[in-house]
Amino acid sequence: MSRSPVVLVPACNRWLGDHPFHVAGRKYVDFARLAGALPLVVPRLEPHEIDEALDLADGVLLTGSPSNVHPSAFGEEVHDPSLPLDPERDAWTLPLIKRALARGVPIFGICRGTQEVNVALGGSLHQAVQEMPGLADHREAESAPLDEQYGPAHEVDVVRGGALEAAVGLPRFEVNSLHGQGVKTLAAGLRVEAVAPDGLVEAFSMPGAPGFMLCVQWHPEWQAADNPVSVRLLQAFGAAVRQYRDRVRGPLPAAATTA
Repeated sequence: MSRSPVVLVPACNRWLGDHPFHVAGRKYVDFARLAGALPLVVPRLEPHEIDEALDLADGVLLTGSPSNVHPSAFGEEVHDPSLPLDPERDAWTLPLIKRALARGVPIFGICRGTQEVNVALGGSLHQAVQEMPGLADHREAESAPLDEQYGPAHEVDVVRGGALEAAVGLPRFEVNSLHGQGVKTLAAGLRVEAVAPDGLVEAFSMPGAPGFMLCVQWHPEWQAADNPVSVRLLQAFGAAVRQYRDRVRGPLPAAATTA
């Protein structure tokens, strides 16, 4: 018997009626469970609470969201005020990322979560990828059914010899695409793991990190159990959080294993 590894899933901030709520997409919680972890949805943290939360964690799953990282975090003004932002999430996830990396806590980033990691480490984002010369429109058709929005949109080419290739074992594969922002300048210390046909960064890792770190721009959590690439990604993340659990927490006490 062993403890399930605990994966922190940061919540976003939403107003439902006249009241503020913390919310997390169920598909991300399910993704953590499929990886063999116990998901722990985390609300807004105060600065002094971040290390306490990491004391509980064997991994961090940085989720996608309708909101974007606030451009002030990478030194720009807001390009399109109509798009949703969540500065409350930025305020604690950006420092959380740096502290988790320093500890060697495994990190898996998805869409907004990928952008958070790049910004937290000093990178920047295109606020409107579709307006950049030479780049395609990576947004979904919002009027389409969900299965079409999350359906295959384009291939990604995997960079050889990296963490993504090790996880999926493929030189290229199809992904969905539901994002308006994307990596502009990759932060120092990060390694490109995959690119879209237009050259946009679709995945990156941090080879110098003391623990597992892999971030992808697409949404592998969507119907993950039925997608072979998603299964391999969640297996890689699951193995990393179990290894961290075993290294940091050790075996259960004898009394617990015989109870």
